[in-house]
Amino acid sequence: MFTILTGAQFGDEGKGKIIDLLAENYDIVVRFQGGDNAGHTVVVEGKKYKLHLIPSGAIFGRRLLIGPGVVLNPRVLWSEIQALESEGIKLDLGIDAKTSIIMPYHIELDGLREKARTEKIGTTNRGIGFAYVDKIAREEVQMEDLTDPALLEAKLKEIGPAKEKAIADLGGDPTVVRFAPFIDEYLEIGKRLKNKVTDVSSEINIALIEEKSVLAEGAQGAFLDVIHGTQKFVTSSFTTAGSACANLGVGPVMVDNVVGVVKAYITRVGEGPMPTELKGELGEKMREKGAEYGTTTGRPRRCGWFDAVLALKSVYLNGYTELALTKLDVLTGLDPIKICVGYDLDGECIGYPPESTLRLARCRPLYEDMPGWTEEISAALAYEDLPENAQAYVERLEDLMGVEISAVSVGPGREQTIYREEPEE
Repeated sequence: MFTILTGAQFGDEGKGKIIDLLAENYDIVVRFQGGDNAGHTVVVEGKKYKLHLIPSGAIFGRRLLIGPGVVLNPRVLWSEIQALESEGIKLDLGIDAKTSIIMPYHIELDGLREKARTEKIGTTNRGIGFAYVDKIAREEVQMEDLTDPALLEAKLKEIGPAKEKAIADLGGDPTVVRFAPFIDEYLEIGKRLKNKVTDVSSEINIALIEEKSVLAEGAQGAFLDVIHGTQKFVTSSFTTAGSACANLGVGPVMVDNVVGVVKAYITRVGEGPMPTELKGELGEKMREKGAEYGTTTGRPRRCGWFDAVLALKSVYLNGYTELALTKLDVLTGLDPIKICVGYDLDGECIGYPPESTLRLARCRPLYEDMPGWTEEISAALAYEDLPENAQAYVERLEDLMGVEISAVSVGPGREQTIYREEPEE
């Protein structure tokens, strides 16, 4: 069985928790795109694990893979490996030989370019975009290069001068490109990870032929996709479900399920349009109650009412077979609860987002009000335990998106998850 899981909004939907819950039933968990600009928090028995590159499933000892569509900072990966192993968690990890490496000069260029922008994008300054630029330009350093000093030296000799010039032109320090301590550190990490280098496409296809189960996890969310997102306020990779097949080297006919994760409201980090954003006291209350601060950057997330217009487009982009709804508990005590069911764009009522980011920024939400609830739901064990108004809210979202909501999260803990139907063993 091959399942793909992606975020259905702007990221930060709670994918880490849902993947962690699903991972127990899969043999392999693989990350198919993004870099350490994404982060997810997994809570197990009250203990938090903050991960940026290691796929979820680490807690269960599953085979973990990092695919060639990922851009990887070796320092971050090595730090995560050490942190998990210090907690007694042994990792069965494989990294594709073609995985692009984020070099120190990518990070330098990222910061310099953002500083020079008149209109900020809100980048995390982690070199993600510049690493992807080099992949497309065929000037990348790959994981395999870190395992052989001669390979890395040859790559830097070829591409180094252009990087030095680019940094100097932006007013930065070009010596970062071939700074010996950085190179030595990367090579040392490469030596330690050499036995983990693998062919991810081959592993996954063989596993599927042997009727093993594979869970592919994405980073960020649908509307940060570099093609279909809110350009230019997007990430630098393909975040929708279809890209998993291309990034991992698995044919689309192998896909059995596509799971989307959607928050009971909506959040966004960084710049870009967000039609239902709540900028006043209510938005701040939602942020504090939901602990809406970035796992990677700590930046406060912008909060707003659920946007069913964007959600419908996400369903189209990803082809979800089911949805998991997270953070329903954050809405407890709010009355009424609003759902955006349409936009007013320059006086015209529309039910689907405009392609143009500039036009989306002009959209004003058209709301439908639903009655709230005051009962505490974080201890609910079954769907029937939820207040009638909470159930009605879940079912209304389901109707608007046209996809079954199979799981509802009412808190950060693994046990705080309600299944509409019991998951198969």
